[in-house]
Amino acid sequence: MARSGLAAAARVAHWADAALGPGRDGSASDGKGTLSDATAERAARDLGLTVAQVRADWDTARLAGLVEVHGDSARPGWRLRAWDRDDSAVLRGWVALFDAWSLAHPEPERLEHGAVPDVVSAMPQVLSFLHLSAGPVPVEQLLDLLEQRVTELRTERCEIPYGPQPEPAPAPAGAEDAPLAPLLDWALHALASVGALTYGDGQATLTPLGNWAVWVKLEQICVAAQSPAGNIERAAEDMLRGCAQLRPNAARDEYRAWLAARPVGSAVTELLGAARGDDALLRGLAFEALRVVGAPAEHDVRAVLDEPTLRPYALLWLAEHDGVDPEDAHEVLTREEATWLWVDTAAAVADHGEAPMLVRHLESAVQPTVPMLLDEVRAVGHPRTVQVLVALAAAHPDPALAKAVRRAAFQVHTGGS
Repeated sequence: MARSGLAAAARVAHWADAALGPGRDGSASDGKGTLSDATAERAARDLGLTVAQVRADWDTARLAGLVEVHGDSARPGWRLRAWDRDDSAVLRGWVALFDAWSLAHPEPERLEHGAVPDVVSAMPQVLSFLHLSAGPVPVEQLLDLLEQRVTELRTERCEIPYGPQPEPAPAPAGAEDAPLAPLLDWALHALASVGALTYGDGQATLTPLGNWAVWVKLEQICVAAQSPAGNIERAAEDMLRGCAQLRPNAARDEYRAWLAARPVGSAVTELLGAARGDDALLRGLAFEALRVVGAPAEHDVRAVLDEPTLRPYALLWLAEHDGVDPEDAHEVLTREEATWLWVDTAAAVADHGEAPMLVRHLESAVQPTVPMLLDEVRAVGHPRTVQVLVALAAAHPDPALAKAVRRAAFQVHTGGS
């Protein structure tokens, strides 16, 4: 159903990708990625459509993330790139369109615009009721529910919190008294236009795709409400620190709850920001959280391949995402990248672990002997090399090996050989 509903949008997006290509701008200079008149007319000729159909399909493609707007230009989104091979990309594209239903079908001019935000905010409860009803629901019943929910929202806004508050902005004239029936009619038509429900004969019914989407939203709310360690409202860095002492399964539950409470794009940006910090432990945990994100993070993970600090983590993430067994994923790293990652992981262990863990970490090095490891560790130039080697020398029970490691640390510190 999602593929069928987005087929026309995908067709126009694929056309733009092939016909325009990189560096050739086919958009108008409005900062919204709107197709220029010439481009829309050319697409209509090539695809056998009207200009109006092309523009409508292009708008759908933008809302579904099949194309991404950057300034005055648009480029293919990761969902379009993954369209033929990844069903989850198609479903996520449709969910993005579903979330943007009020933009996909703008309200008529005759409606009271001041009441529209209240109706949009109340519709999730209406959709949840449709989902739980598991069948057709009379519009009169939905209108009663909508009116109750809108009244609740307006009452909540009138609550006076403790302490001095700024003057509230005046409500738009007529918004409180606007009849909601026309707005409900618009909302149901808009949701029908994106394939979430069917609407006619005085009743509405969720489609199987709409039922699935609402179920996913409800599940996300439940997951978010069950954040086991209470990190859901915290910034990515604080959340990761809170997960550092959790067992892997518990940490993944926490990541899912944290991710469910925020948009995927901003969550991925936050996680990569935390990974760029000085704490190597957070770097590793951030990419564990990105594994929970899955395919939507692929574009952003690929974008950090040029950052030496993140490159080994990104390469492993991409290998596992492409289906490589996690135990074999390290084979995608060069010797230097594997050594850099070894030092970074050792830094995390030195900062947050215990001495025996650091000693055991020696066994994970790709080099067959300690002298070879020390030579290559000095060569990769990790900023924490000295601290890691000093900590390893202090932790290792073998005096001869500890002495060799201390000598290597001194040589790195002084720049000697």
